[in-house]
Amino acid sequence: MLPSAYQVPAAILLVIGGLVACFAGYRLFRIVLGIYGFILGANIATSAMGTSDTGWLIGAALIGGLIGAIILVAAYFIGVALIGAGLAALAVNIVWTQISGAEPPALAIIIAAVIGALASLSLQRYVIVIGTAFGGAWTAIVGGMALAGDRVAGEVAQTAARAAAERPDVWVLYPMNPAPGQTWVLAVWIVLALAGVFVQMRYTAKK
Repeated sequence: MLPSAYQVPAAILLVIGGLVACFAGYRLFRIVLGIYGFILGANIATSAMGTSDTGWLIGAALIGGLIGAIILVAAYFIGVALIGAGLAALAVNIVWTQISGAEPPALAIIIAAVIGALASLSLQRYVIVIGTAFGGAWTAIVGGMALAGDRVAGEVAQTAARAAAERPDVWVLYPMNPAPGQTWVLAVWIVLALAGVFVQMRYTAKK
């Protein structure tokens, strides 16, 4: 979460970072790992903070983001496995929530992540291309939805998180479900991701 005044610049960074990952993820894999490490670290750090102090919230986002970026960049050699696991978990989460309207069970996410990690190790180049294309496309969509003003997106989130999102001075990011009930988002995601795969395989990810 971030103060609502920072929603637009944060959303713009999500869109730019997502498009970079989508169309040049293989060539800029270290940079992409740093971007996603920063996003993940900032999201985790701010989620653990209260919403009463704007300065502490911003500080937690920056520190958590830097730590997350350093960890993922340092873990470059296992980055492929992480991409595969993350992509598989993301796909299960999105499909499950769109079909059932509820969060998937933890066991399903764990199994999908393990399968994705194992598969990615044997098909590294293709996994990086597909993973960054689909992950980047989804990140760009999340940022685009935030720019469109969909601030409280995540009706299936936990009660505490939903209460924080309803505060007028706090913006809560729901990366797994930015537009509840909007099935067209899946179609846009797939089309944009496939375009990213094509561009990478045809141009930016050539050996």
